[in-house]
Amino acid sequence: MRTDRPLKVYFVLGEESGDALGADLLPALMNRAQETGRTLEIHGLSGSKLKQLGLNSLFDIEDIAVMGLSAVLARLPKIVRRVYQTVADIVAIKPDVILLIDSPDFTHAVAKRVRRKMPVVPIVNYVCPSVWAWRSGRAKSMKNYVDHVLAILPFEPRVLKELDGPDATYVGHPLAMKVAEFHSRPSTESDDSLETPTLLILPGSRRAEVKKMLALYGETLTVLKEREVAFDAVLPTMDRLRATIDEQIKYWPVRPTLVDSKDNLATFSGARAAIATSGTVALELALHRVPMAMGYKIDPVARLFSKLITTWSSILPNLIADRVLVPEEHNEMVIPGRMARYLERLLLDTPERKLQLDGFDDVIREMQTKRPPSETAANVIFDLLDNKVG
Repeated sequence: MRTDRPLKVYFVLGEESGDALGADLLPALMNRAQETGRTLEIHGLSGSKLKQLGLNSLFDIEDIAVMGLSAVLARLPKIVRRVYQTVADIVAIKPDVILLIDSPDFTHAVAKRVRRKMPVVPIVNYVCPSVWAWRSGRAKSMKNYVDHVLAILPFEPRVLKELDGPDATYVGHPLAMKVAEFHSRPSTESDDSLETPTLLILPGSRRAEVKKMLALYGETLTVLKEREVAFDAVLPTMDRLRATIDEQIKYWPVRPTLVDSKDNLATFSGARAAIATSGTVALELALHRVPMAMGYKIDPVARLFSKLITTWSSILPNLIADRVLVPEEHNEMVIPGRMARYLERLLLDTPERKLQLDGFDDVIREMQTKRPPSETAANVIFDLLDNKVG
């Protein structure tokens, strides 16, 4: 690898979660570059965190940060324009390596076109697409335009190999290290065994999810109260969703206390149980050892393609432990009476609660890594570059 010029790295991402991963990775890349006597030149797309580190985005990623098939179709013309704009920018800059971070519908559309125009440039995919959940055929097709996958779930390298996908390395999940570091701090809290248990209400991080799920969760709380189950409901939220949530809960017979989601480490660590909308939050709860019941209402258009789903569970702790730990209900089966009875058993000292806690211990062990994910990821990227003709 040549050392007489800056190493050009191009970030391709589509939402704030990818921006956070990129911002975690960039300092590790800079350290590795410095060790080899190189400087780093960064280009591409960014959110707020990468921007603070000096990467000015080619365009506002809000243009492409959409979730759900219906929303994607509505914004498709703009997304397609942004794909071609990104490809043109990459071809003009001629980076040494391209980093795709999550958002596969957008980032892979860019990668396929770049590979045709620049067949030699290494392309690394940080966060494996959920080929283990649906459209498994994507794994094999990825070999045509992805050189290596940086996986954040421990079972993904095995699945990619079974599906004849690209080479992959489990680098670890930033969330696992973050939670582990939080729980390793000395605790100054008093015994809370006599306090009313905290029940977390987690309707999702997107406005559409909140509107779909929150009313059902409110009815669930009412059923719990009617069954004389003791709990204090706490609902973490972001500033941009607070007004929407306030409006929805103002007439609830059982009103949760709203807290800032920026404090989730402390909030989750003190919780007894949770009702949540399926997603990464399930893994976060498991890492905090918070038993949970999960629900989700699938996007109406996405339901048309439900036969493409191949996974036996949509809950990450279940998949990592390879057994059913967390009950999950979808669509019409998210019934308040059903969810309330799940939660009742999780708030009390029951076999159902113990089953989840024992399983979460296995999940935590599976997720452990010797190094921070960013360091391992940076090492893989530089090893890949060293194996290319500079």
